[in-house]
Amino acid sequence: MFKRYLQVTKPGIIMGNLISVAGGFFLASRGEIDWILMLATVIGLSLVVASGCAINNYIDRDIDAKMQRTRNRVTVNGEMSGKAAFFHGVVLGIIGFALLAVFTNWVAVFFAVFGYVVYVGLYTLHFKRKSVYGTFVGSLSGAVPPVVGYCAAAGQFDAGAAILLTMFCIWQMPHSYAIAIFRYKDYEAAGIPVLPVSQGIAKAKRHIVLHIAAFAIAAALLPLTGYVGIGFMVVALSTSLWWLAMALRGYRQDIDVSGWARQVFFFSIITVTALSVTMALDFNDVSPDLLVFAAH
Repeated sequence: MFKRYLQVTKPGIIMGNLISVAGGFFLASRGEIDWILMLATVIGLSLVVASGCAINNYIDRDIDAKMQRTRNRVTVNGEMSGKAAFFHGVVLGIIGFALLAVFTNWVAVFFAVFGYVVYVGLYTLHFKRKSVYGTFVGSLSGAVPPVVGYCAAAGQFDAGAAILLTMFCIWQMPHSYAIAIFRYKDYEAAGIPVLPVSQGIAKAKRHIVLHIAAFAIAAALLPLTGYVGIGFMVVALSTSLWWLAMALRGYRQDIDVSGWARQVFFFSIITVTALSVTMALDFNDVSPDLLVFAAH
């Protein structure tokens, strides 16, 4: 029984978000870590993400049944009813948002709510099924976890938080396009208009290359604005340039497109994990010049 309640929350996605939340929190803490606040932030946001994933599984039962990758999800194979998945998601969301509201600040809660509404309300219910821009809309919610972690510790949305939001939003694009290429038949069967399906793999390749280049520039803004040190710059440039070189290999005539896309996808995870860990360790004690929202 416990297994299906765990599976419906997509634990792999939760674990990936844990790293970025912690990275943002440590970056903003600058060595002065409130461990209770961090624990509440990580657990609270993890429950919010789990809630969104459970409700996503409830909503997507029809298209999940058409995709080889998702046809064995518990909401599709009958192990868990749609009603149970939905209410499981609601309960997790209530607990998660309550933790964030009690222990963090309104800026962090605002971005958690923003990410949740975008993911469940805009992406899952409409854009994923109807528009090629679904990937971009989904990237907005996917970029929220490190921002929530940062704002929970900093108590404000400043230039550092804005850079994190931009970085992680851009990162989502080549990551998602790569999945859409090697899962092309799944998306085609489900009628999901991702870029490779609706406008061709050649265009998706161009977008992957351009977004990785943009990601490298966005990542460089953290050390250039003084939030992190030279160590982060080295890791950011080396991983981004390696990822870009890997993406450019997609233009070779003899390339196995599906295998290439898998490589681009897996290296995207390595890249974002390396940067999340590095920014948690190589922080600088800066006084942000740009203050957009403060929780005071």
